[in-house]
Amino acid sequence: MKRQEWMAAYLFLTPFLVSLFIFFLYATVRAVYFSFTDYNLFDAPRFVGLQNYINLFREENFLLALRNSLFFAAIVTTVQTFLALVMASVLNQRIRGLNFFRAAYYMPSVTSSVVITLIFLWMYQRQGLFNYLATQLQVYAPLLLTFFAILIVVQIVQVAYERSRKLPASWFDPALLVVSFLVALAGTWLLSFSGVVAARDIPPVDFIWLQTRREIPDGAPWFLRVAIPLIAIMIQNIFTTIPTFMLMFLAALQDVPKSHYEAASIDGATPVQQFFYITVPSVQPVTFLVVTLGLIGTLQMFDQVAIFGDAVPLRSVITLAYFVYNRMFPGAQAPEVGFAAAAAMFLALLTLVVVLIQRRFIRSEAV
Repeated sequence: MKRQEWMAAYLFLTPFLVSLFIFFLYATVRAVYFSFTDYNLFDAPRFVGLQNYINLFREENFLLALRNSLFFAAIVTTVQTFLALVMASVLNQRIRGLNFFRAAYYMPSVTSSVVITLIFLWMYQRQGLFNYLATQLQVYAPLLLTFFAILIVVQIVQVAYERSRKLPASWFDPALLVVSFLVALAGTWLLSFSGVVAARDIPPVDFIWLQTRREIPDGAPWFLRVAIPLIAIMIQNIFTTIPTFMLMFLAALQDVPKSHYEAASIDGATPVQQFFYITVPSVQPVTFLVVTLGLIGTLQMFDQVAIFGDAVPLRSVITLAYFVYNRMFPGAQAPEVGFAAAAAMFLALLTLVVVLIQRRFIRSEAV
């Protein structure tokens, strides 16, 4: 009976084990072998030792791809992890319509990445949504600055008055903020109606997001500059990845006792202090998982660069994964299988090293 149970278990595992052996173990061994050869899919492989790995660091596009991948991984992983935790903390509160907001914030993750990329391509055009919003922001900047100035002054006056009466009043008291908002709105309207403050007449913003090789910050060494098209892809990637990590943090926050926050509130801790001293330490195991998944995903980022295609200069957005693909399928030229395999092995090793390094800084167990 025990032998039959083992046979049944292996029978069910056979399809998975076969696919694992063919598409992972066998493919990995072949890739390692090809990385030490000169091979183009047509002629017999010729052993060249470490020459492919040496040539990698003589290739300008590879060095650009390495720089872009490291910048992409560092910036995107940091920003998306922090914003996902903040969003999860907000959605963990008891507010009306919570289920709606959770579903709405998660929509970008379940939408096709191809569709999202095409939408962002439209928004990044020189007359697209981002430049339009930037134009409107500059046009109405005097009104917005007036509104916020009045709001801050009125809020300060209200809080100072309440505290002078020995009443507890925080700077973000909801009731006082509503009064400040209404006063600022009315004051801005009166100043606009009287002509004291008015919108400006300026030309439309013509910022080039995609068809450029410009890198920032200007004047920095090449390995410290980030191409503007790559920043555009970073923004899109952060937007589409945050919801998935938000769900992971939200699940972890369900296990944090509410009594911790209640005790902190009684002791006078602000929401920001509660976030950094209660929320962040409590979700460290999930933070480790999120950072690990984020680093692996960003270092191997390929699809968005491939979809952007000819809309951007290749050297501005090329990553290590796309470099491997570009050398493996170079179009009309013969594929450089050995060179591409060496780049793929380097990418795999780099991913492993980066993940092991971050493990030394983020604990994988709760404190």
